[in-house]
Amino acid sequence: MGAQIRVYRQKIASTTSMGKIFKAMELIASSRIGKARARVSASLPYANAITRAVTAVASQSEVEHPLTTEPDSIRRAAVLVMTSDRGLAGSYSASVLKQAEHLVELLHSEGKDVKTYLVGRKGQAYFDFRGREYAKVWTGGTDAPEFETARELREVLLKDFADEFEAGGVDEIHVVFTQFKSMVVQEPTVIRLLPLEVVEEESETPADELLPLYEYEPEPEQVLDALLPRYIESRIFNAMLQAAASELAARQRAMKSAGDNANELIKKYTRLRNNARQAEVTQELSEIVAGADALNG
Repeated sequence: MGAQIRVYRQKIASTTSMGKIFKAMELIASSRIGKARARVSASLPYANAITRAVTAVASQSEVEHPLTTEPDSIRRAAVLVMTSDRGLAGSYSASVLKQAEHLVELLHSEGKDVKTYLVGRKGQAYFDFRGREYAKVWTGGTDAPEFETARELREVLLKDFADEFEAGGVDEIHVVFTQFKSMVVQEPTVIRLLPLEVVEEESETPADELLPLYEYEPEPEQVLDALLPRYIESRIFNAMLQAAASELAARQRAMKSAGDNANELIKKYTRLRNNARQAEVTQELSEIVAGADALNG
């Protein structure tokens, strides 16, 4: 009986220690989520402005640009998958990977080869464990993205988009990430980055507002050459920021749930320990009474 009490005490101590870790991680995620949401909001004005500029140039001129022209046939597609570097975030990375798997199946069903790029160690571990190939991986700082990473992603993706098929080039590029909608809702999302589908982020601009008329100096082709890489860069960085905010929100919820479960386990083990202690005391009293009865007899 004493050994059983020691086991419950050890379980209570270890669960209490884990509960403190869960609480600390919840507080860290809570303190960082505000900054992550602010970075998402701060990235929208620039993304909206450059989107409107690209939309105006593309719609008001008859220019055929490689980044905006749909190819005659698509033989290979690139898929950029954004996961997290660390775990303890619930089903955050698993949901993104599941969405990526659905996209890859769809592309294969259309007869397209798939070239995969990964952001985050969780995605890398997923592919490594299954022995699946990927072109390149970026790790470090998924919960606090750096603009330089978005720029490097843009350079790699644009280079592959410009290369010929025989040299490993791709005909279209998709991005799989988690869109941050609120502290409760984060939705795995797929966007086609190239060929360009100009989509303006949420803003206060009315949907039916006419675009401004521009006179181009230099020619529209040169304007698109300068604007489109910046546009793609801004969309990638915005996706990274939304993924970071979603990761922190998912981690906060997961750690809160884990902390609540730890508290419930502590209550359960405390009750079992008390029952075992009471049973031990009852047994000792019974032995004393039985011994006294035997002496009296």
